[in-house]
Amino acid sequence: MKHSRTEVGRWRMQRQASRRKTRWLEAQSRRNMRIHSIRKCLVKRQHQALVFAFYDI
Repeated sequence: MKHSRTEVGRWRMQRQASRRKTRWLEAQSRRNMRIHSIRKCLVKRQHQALVFAFYDI
């Protein structure tokens, strides 16, 4: 069964758009993980500083 050129073109465009969206989402999640880990590290550092400050007294 043959499909029209416009139909095939539409499918291709849809596939491309969905691929672009998934790639973008993957990149976003990677960025979020990075931000999350940096924040976690900072919180840990603050906690350590507070603990040492408490013991100094």
